[in-house]
Amino acid sequence: MIDQEIRFSASKSSGEVSAILMRPEHARWLMALGHGAGAGIRHAFMAGLAQSLAKHGIATFRYQFPYMEQGKRSPDSQGILLATVRSAVDAAQKHGGDLPLLAGGKSLGGRMTSTAASQEALSGVKGIVFFGFPLHAPGKPSNERGEHLFKVRLPMLFFQGTRDSLADLTLLRSLCDRLQAQGEARLHIIDGGDHSFRVPKKSGRTDEDVLEELGKVVADWASDLDSNA
Repeated sequence: MIDQEIRFSASKSSGEVSAILMRPEHARWLMALGHGAGAGIRHAFMAGLAQSLAKHGIATFRYQFPYMEQGKRSPDSQGILLATVRSAVDAAQKHGGDLPLLAGGKSLGGRMTSTAASQEALSGVKGIVFFGFPLHAPGKPSNERGEHLFKVRLPMLFFQGTRDSLADLTLLRSLCDRLQAQGEARLHIIDGGDHSFRVPKKSGRTDEDVLEELGKVVADWASDLDSNA
């Protein structure tokens, strides 16, 4: 298992940021993986997700946005976030060699990835994975944040918890059905999961069980991409 610390230029105005390349010996894919709004690449969820993906043959290039690198709480402007996504995809390709590329992220990281892809194709990316798509603000159901997805010309995989306050499942299911009608969009529900995919103790499942499920489903989905190529 290669676990390599990397720095790359996020954008012209924001300087360099950190990334961690985790590449198992049997890697079949590489995912450029952005973090959520409130926690960076070393957060337990991000590290655990990378481990689970690696177990299932998916290397990860998990990267920081500039504000997180600088220890700030408020996310950067959308322009800087989108520039960072593109730079991260390019850096992942550079360090990943000949591995086919996926992109996505936790919450903000996923939404910025799809927003970038909706404006201009992400070089080499074969599909996008969302670990908790933030469809709307807590308690304010709306589809507005999802409208750009209809401009994304890539297969998309959505993971969402049934207790996620940032995504009304009725709205998200409807959105994915509409996306499926024009291409490939798959929704995988984590029963009992909140926005961070934590599940209640009474469910009989652990956070590790959920991470295992996420990794396996991504690997199966990526295999389908291979077979449909």
